[in-house]
Amino acid sequence: MYIKGVARKDKKTKNLVNRLNPNDIAIISHRDLDEMAALSLVDRKIACVINTEKTISGKYPNRGPAVLMENNIPIFEVEDKNFFDNIIEGEVVEIKDEEIIFQGEKITDCTYISHSKIEELIKLGYDNIEEELNKFIENTLEYAKKEKSLVTGKVNIPEIETKIEGRHVLVVVRGKDYKEDLMAIKSYIDEVKPILIGVDGGGDALLEFGLVPDIIIGDMDSVSDNCLLQAKEIIVHAYSDGRAPGLDRVKKLGLKSKIFTSP
Repeated sequence: MYIKGVARKDKKTKNLVNRLNPNDIAIISHRDLDEMAALSLVDRKIACVINTEKTISGKYPNRGPAVLMENNIPIFEVEDKNFFDNIIEGEVVEIKDEEIIFQGEKITDCTYISHSKIEELIKLGYDNIEEELNKFIENTLEYAKKEKSLVTGKVNIPEIETKIEGRHVLVVVRGKDYKEDLMAIKSYIDEVKPILIGVDGGGDALLEFGLVPDIIIGDMDSVSDNCLLQAKEIIVHAYSDGRAPGLDRVKKLGLKSKIFTSP
């Protein structure tokens, strides 16, 4: 197999997607690639994926790798810990069989993840799912003890400018099939005109349909600057210790926001 393309890299796949062009080589560091991330890569019509983590570990049956394979996007994995830092974004990378060529020289080996290998690991994931589900239940109960104030109402909710009382509210998350979901309820949005709340990148999902979010809420790690500038109100999530990772970004854009402190 021979593939040649411009390298684009980011350890956060959701950040990388915005910079990808057709036939680019996406270099990621994404263990157990999820279906939503894979679909976003497919939309960009990339040449292939090089992952410095296990694309599917067998821990649970994640669908991401299968989605890439179904869309004829090969997956290669690299074990060399220095590979990610050695690649310069925007430079051409070549893959010859299971060797990666950069600036005319082989820099590391890679492993092609075949369809049969993905099926094998998915089966392993299904075999392992009961154990992982037990861990998830235990983890959920532990957090329920720590964060019972969320249920009992002992959380200070900020006063906002958007008038919600008596109105329909539509909360949008940019998850799997969000385009189909919004298309299905477009007539409802046009007729009822609900308050539109975008959760981080959900704000950009609304913009795609020509809808301006009334409120953007979240850590501000997957919403675009364009969306923040257009949103009518911004609510930044802060943790119980006061950290609000998205606040600096909002301030740099010269925008006002409210803080919602919650575990």
